[in-house]
Order: sequence, then C-alpha cells, then structure tokens
Amino acid sequence: MEKLWNSFKIAFSMYSKIPMPASDWKKENMRYIMCFFPLIGVIIGGVVWLWGFYGRYLTESRGFYAMIFVMIPVFLTGGIHLDGLLDTSDAIHSYQPRERKLEILKDSHAGAFAIITAVVYFFLYYGMYHEITLQSLPVVCIGFVLSRALGSFSIASFPMAKNTGLAATFSDGAQKNCVRIVSCVYVILCVCAMLAYSPVIGACAVTGAALEYWYYYKMSMKEFGGITGDLAGFHMQICELVIAFSCVIGESISRMI
Repeated sequence: MEKLWNSFKIAFSMYSKIPMPASDWKKENMRYIMCFFPLIGVIIGGVVWLWGFYGRYLTESRGFYAMIFVMIPVFLTGGIHLDGLLDTSDAIHSYQPRERKLEILKDSHAGAFAIITAVVYFFLYYGMYHEITLQSLPVVCIGFVLSRALGSFSIASFPMAKNTGLAATFSDGAQKNCVRIVSCVYVILCVCAMLAYSPVIGACAVTGAALEYWYYYKMSMKEFGGITGDLAGFHMQICELVIAFSCVIGESISRMI
C-alpha cells in the first residue's frame, strides 16, 4: 500500500499543481504512477463542471465564462502537457531528420511554430467553449479522464523514441501489464459514461478521441520512431480539443434529430 500511495503522490506532484505530501522519487515508487494519472482528469473535469454550472450565475459575459473554461486545465496542471504540444509542434515543423527532431523536443527555447500553435490552439479552444452548453459539458469533463487514460496506455504500450526522459523512466519502472489493464478500465468506463449520458454527443466524442489517438500513434512512429513525454503531452492537449469540438458537432446533430 505504501508504494501505491507514493505512486499516487508522485503522479499528482508531477502532473498537477495540486499540493501533495513529499514522497521519495525512487524507481519502485514510480511503478504505478500511470495508474493514478487519469485521476487528475477527474479533478479537472470536476472543476470544469462546477464552473460550467455555477459560473453562469457569477458573470453575464459569455466571453469571460468561456475564458475561465480554457484556463482551468492550465492552472491545475501548470501547463506541463501544453509544453509537450508546443515542443512537438516545433519539432514536426522543423522538417529535420528524426535525430534532430528529438533534439528539438529537448530544447527549452520556444520556436516560431510553438508560438503560432499556442495562439491557434487557445483561439480554437476558446471558440469551442464559447459554443458548448450544459447539454454536452459532462461529456467534455469525462474527456479529461479519457485523454489521460489513453496517454497512460500509450506510455505502457507504445515504443519509446529514446531510452532517456520522463516517459521512458515511467515506462521502464512501470508494471506495464497492470498499467495497461487499469488504463483500459478507465477507457471503458469513460466511453460507457459518455454514451450513457448522451448517445449522440457521446458517440461523437468517442469517435473524435479514437481518430486523434490513431493520428497520435501514426505521427509518433513516422516522425520520431516512438513516443516521448512531450508527445504524450501533445496527445492529451489535442485529444481534449478534439473532444470539445466533437461535442459541439454532437450538440448540432442532436438538435436536428
């Protein structure tokens, strides 16, 4: 139980800004980090839902209401996955050989494409939340868990692009079969919850997430020969954006039925 508790604390300390007691970052304490990683999505989804339900009583500005939606995941995670999105964007758009792309992922400097990606990403995310209503908000909230469950599965299952870095550390130290099973349970529960809440909106969100995951795998293998922590972050940011977009589409379809 102590190892599980330490894995829980390390997962939240690493991937969120939620205060946690100190823990010893030993390899044996990192084995089950990915099992607890999707629980951070539960916290984010819960805060997003609370703002969605009560925020409308606190402001009459639809723009401010949507802006807080966009900022909640950034504040709660510290932007760690957003960093992966921007680094990956720089690497992909460098059109350099694979080895050079992996070097760009490690570069702490932001390139032009990282800045462009950040601007476009936040504009798109803002636009999605400006259109989303309470009808599909629960599906969006579940999406924060689903994106992390899929990310956990990829770290335990996909080839690593390099033998160093955070993702490689967790992959090597993880009880991979356990992480795969737990991640699959999270995914199944998320999919069932989405479809049970709204068959139309849920089906759109699940389809969007599946297509994004397929792209994430194909792009990672083609461009980098495997995944890294930055690529996993790229996946989670894009997956959450795609789920939000899919919910907007789902709402439009449900109105026509």
